[in-house]
Amino acid sequence: MSQVQFSDIQAAAARLQGQAHRTPVITSRILNERVNADIFLKSEHLQRMGAFKFRGAFNAISQLTDEQKACGVVTFSSGNHAQAIALVGRLLGVKTTIVMPNNAPKTKRIAVEAYGGHIILYDPETESREAIGRDIAEKTHAVLIPPYDHPHVIAGQGTAALELIEEVGDLDMLFVCTGGGGLLSGCAIATKTMLPKCQVIGIEPELADDATKSFHTKILHTVKNPPTIADGTRTPSLGTLTFPLVLEYVDDMRTVTEDQIKETVRFAFTYLKQVIEPSGVLGLAGAMNTPVQGRVGVIISGGNIDADVMAMILSEM
Repeated sequence: MSQVQFSDIQAAAARLQGQAHRTPVITSRILNERVNADIFLKSEHLQRMGAFKFRGAFNAISQLTDEQKACGVVTFSSGNHAQAIALVGRLLGVKTTIVMPNNAPKTKRIAVEAYGGHIILYDPETESREAIGRDIAEKTHAVLIPPYDHPHVIAGQGTAALELIEEVGDLDMLFVCTGGGGLLSGCAIATKTMLPKCQVIGIEPELADDATKSFHTKILHTVKNPPTIADGTRTPSLGTLTFPLVLEYVDDMRTVTEDQIKETVRFAFTYLKQVIEPSGVLGLAGAMNTPVQGRVGVIISGGNIDADVMAMILSEM
């Protein structure tokens, strides 16, 4: 039996009531005409702290005992999970320590500090964020809550798909961005339980295609520090929990190019009037660059983009 069940996602949804935003579902006639399908965008870039990560962070930290909360929480993240842990820590009165790469987007570092998170920077070329996080947890007795390979995090992320399906009903396909696989795993479990015939498709950058290789070969692949503009997907591999869940519940994994990612950011800005980060548009980029049909759901995962990165992308129009 999988370590995360649909009942865990339902329980997470109950915990998140009144805490997470029930984000809107956006539709666009121009988008529908372009892909010749009906697209429904679950807008997690409008979630608290600007990404779906709030769901998993709150579901995990809210279940800690008083003793665990008193010891604090430590995590490692390039940005969105870092912000989510810091914000939830502030909301629940829990000290948070965040291990972030020294090349993390400035916007995300500033937000973590504003939420009260204590940042420890590391060099991703020479240091292991997992090792640093484990060392801090061992020395301080803080609870380590990784960004994706944690059952409560996965269950929390799955509530995004649960809400989408509750709102729009039947779907033929669901596109989900993929980094470490937490969002994809949770959304796939929810979707396959609620809509067994819906095709769940994970999308990741071509430059960070470890999950796609892992899915198609059934062997865990690793890509070290991939140079993709989608910084939220610079994870080395799927996790020990997420890899088997992806194999069990996901129907296909596909990739998109860096140019397709940037073009989708521009499309969202120009036609949807939405500011979405490169990692956040991966699902939409997949839906716009592969054949789709019928009713298609897309999880828009985040909107935390540095101004200079957005300016660079828009300048290429």
